[in-house]
Amino acid sequence: MERQMDYCALMNGLQELDFQGKAVPSDLVLIGDHAFPLLMNPRGQVLIAASRYGQGRIVVLGHEEYITHFPILIENALAWLMPSCGERTTVGIHKSLHSLATNLCYTSMKTKVDDFQSDFAVYISDAYSVDACAKDLVAFLKTGGGLLIAGQAWSWAAAYPEENTLLSFPGNKVCSVAGIYFSELQGELGKFPVPMQIPSSWLAVSIGKDFKEDLQFLLEGVSEFDIQGGALASEVMAHGPLAFPIGVTAGGRAFIAGAYYGQGRVIVVTHEGYMGRESLSGFMINAIRWLDEGRNGVIGVSHNLREAHTILSRSGLDCQFTGLREDLSVFVCTSYSDAQSKEIQEFVAEGGGLLIGGHAWYWAQCNPNRNVMTDCPGNRILNKMGLCLMGRTVESGLYKAQQVTEVGNSTQAYHFRDLLQRFAGHVAQGHDLTEHDHGCLDKLRHDCENYLRMQAHDCASYTSVVALLADMVKEAGVPQVCHTCPINSAKDKLLLHVGTEVYKVCQDPDALLPFIITDIPSLPTVSNARVHISANTSDCEEWISTGLYLSPGMRTYIAVPAELMGKGWQLQIGCQTDYLGNADVLKRAPVVHERFALDKEMPQVWNLWGGLIYLIAPPNSKVDGVEVVIQTAIKAPYYKSGETSVASWVNEIRNAPAPWAELEFENLIISLHSEGIRQLDRPDEVANLWDSIMRGIADLAARPAKFPRKERFVADVQISHGFMHAGYPIMILSSCGPELVNPDSARKHGLWGAIHELGHNQQRWVWEFPPNTTECTCNLWSVYVHEEVLGVNRATAHENMRPERRQSRAQSYAMAGRNLEHWSMWTALETYMQLQDTFGWDAFKKVFAAYHNINNVPGDNNGKMNLYAETFSKVVNRNLAPFFKAWGWPIQSGTEETLSSLPEWSDHPMAQYGC
Repeated sequence: MERQMDYCALMNGLQELDFQGKAVPSDLVLIGDHAFPLLMNPRGQVLIAASRYGQGRIVVLGHEEYITHFPILIENALAWLMPSCGERTTVGIHKSLHSLATNLCYTSMKTKVDDFQSDFAVYISDAYSVDACAKDLVAFLKTGGGLLIAGQAWSWAAAYPEENTLLSFPGNKVCSVAGIYFSELQGELGKFPVPMQIPSSWLAVSIGKDFKEDLQFLLEGVSEFDIQGGALASEVMAHGPLAFPIGVTAGGRAFIAGAYYGQGRVIVVTHEGYMGRESLSGFMINAIRWLDEGRNGVIGVSHNLREAHTILSRSGLDCQFTGLREDLSVFVCTSYSDAQSKEIQEFVAEGGGLLIGGHAWYWAQCNPNRNVMTDCPGNRILNKMGLCLMGRTVESGLYKAQQVTEVGNSTQAYHFRDLLQRFAGHVAQGHDLTEHDHGCLDKLRHDCENYLRMQAHDCASYTSVVALLADMVKEAGVPQVCHTCPINSAKDKLLLHVGTEVYKVCQDPDALLPFIITDIPSLPTVSNARVHISANTSDCEEWISTGLYLSPGMRTYIAVPAELMGKGWQLQIGCQTDYLGNADVLKRAPVVHERFALDKEMPQVWNLWGGLIYLIAPPNSKVDGVEVVIQTAIKAPYYKSGETSVASWVNEIRNAPAPWAELEFENLIISLHSEGIRQLDRPDEVANLWDSIMRGIADLAARPAKFPRKERFVADVQISHGFMHAGYPIMILSSCGPELVNPDSARKHGLWGAIHELGHNQQRWVWEFPPNTTECTCNLWSVYVHEEVLGVNRATAHENMRPERRQSRAQSYAMAGRNLEHWSMWTALETYMQLQDTFGWDAFKKVFAAYHNINNVPGDNNGKMNLYAETFSKVVNRNLAPFFKAWGWPIQSGTEETLSSLPEWSDHPMAQYGC
């Protein structure tokens, strides 16, 4: 809002500006959080811009003639630039612009034509005369002065072709600290309207420089980047107009990147260990010299980077162990602290170089509920510079250096802004994409998603990308993905991702909604729904159902009681929590749930895709009967054992309008599409079924019948992997949902898959031997529940449990040499089934019970297998060592000696195969 207010003040009274004269302006490049365009032509070129730096303000015009050509704009600008305090009131005007003084004599402003003086309130100069006083002007701006600078750089660049315009053009030595650069590109002329809002265009979302010369310098003598070994790097995103990737994988993922920022430069290396790695020394020396810019100044190296100091000293520059100092040419540090973020940013903006190393993946793992793009310490330094460390890792490897000669043509290295602009042109104007572009769309999709999560709404660069993406969604629409209309093209997936993410951050999401979801049914709502919450959680979070639903895009307010507010509680909309972003084919959007922290009395909540409403209780929390009021919502079919009568369910509740329903029982909750329960007459019989199954699950695990947290099933149109998968919730395909609510079928045919997943949730590391038993021991619960609870014989429950198949697997395994590499899944299950056949289920219950009290479990599979053999032997009072050895287990002599006093099981099933 501050930027918009500034824009309105500067453009007040202007409907259009006429640039049709002979004065050809420079296209201005904007970076950072504070610079914003005032006038943009249809090509997306910025001709006039404004910004702030420190306590001061600056307005930049792309040609000096505009100072006299647009009098209203200049008067507005001077009023905006004038410091708020009244101590300084004089407007200083450089003698090259003396005619402006005449124009301003009719105003109340006090003017003086002279060289720069620090006691001016505002100083006006052309962009060519500031070289000698550039440092003084920056200090003036930083301490609250106002600057108006006008000029163009394209003729200067033609006169000095060997110079770096961004760094060497006089005007850029001042304006760049505020994120505005005169470029060598000419601006297109015309008569242009002045929009009500800060202008934006998809054409403006582009890189602001050809980085060919920079890469030639940095990659001189560098043929490859060796990032093999244990130092795991993060990916870095070069998202700013003056940021660029340097070290990249074959797939275009960057692990080293650079940028111009103000008058200085920065290089980020996404693991600090790389800065001191011998195999990367050639690049690091090039990097430090690129950052030094020929000053031959002092290189300050943080004390914890001794290996980097050793490498960088070979550059011949004066490398010293020190903290950040103003007299340094380059500062070398890690990215793990933002304590000096402002000082570092100013150091670079005012001409210093920064070499910074570190990753973000570990921070992201340790802070799963925080935004790595905005909250990670390194990103609080780097985001303004157009760089961002991401939570994703880059695979270790040996990667070829970029072929610099290809930069600038269609085979150039991936750059986020560059490809985004081309894709927008493809969508908006039908421009063709190259084969290389098409191959990068999946990466662009991930980068758009991450970039939007920066939520840098005060940054004009960010808002221009948001505006571009919103316009792109309106122009192209979003594929209406569903189970009957899946999508698989990179373009469609990109549009779906972008539509989802831009909806969350754009200024007017309601206007965007019809382009993302074209058909939203109107459902009856209830007001001020009161939900009473009770929870007593252990060491994990718990979803608490409300029986309420929000339609796509529907907003509501939540009255949060003091017992919950600010104590880690959250509200979730949507039960489908699987992330599908890596799927080849999509039958729904990749993310369709949303969470909100309950840290305010009355937060507003919504979800683009709608969904059931849940309260999320944090670990180790206890509340009883606390009331939460939801302002507006839609009732969902919701049955809860012990509270909902069958009559109420049949006559009213099952007909509730929400498209999602829930059935909550003693130890289990099932979420599925409402169409699957509309004809369900006896939810109490479904409850009886699942109550008995869940008691059976607990019985075999030797756990109390009442689960500390109810298990959950969610039936979704698509899940992240498999036909079903374990977790909280257990995810299953929608087609399986009706099976869960059909007691007759369950008792006749069984529910192998569902119980298999419940078994996964019972597996414990102390008696698991991954990966061999990952898909094996969970089936102990499948067999037990089917036989002991459902009354379905194991051979009927699953074809792989038929006697002939069991015997064939055991025999084949024994004849093949009893190699544990082949001991997995059904073969491994046979080991346990042979134990069960002889010693019964009680033996397993006693073994699981024993493990509840066993401490100091070995950390490796060999040790754990010996402990299991010993534990099971003691439970059944038989020496099972020969049996386990017959299965190829690595039974140690110490274990055999410990079990030698027990009666030996010599006639075990594997003995028939010569064991």
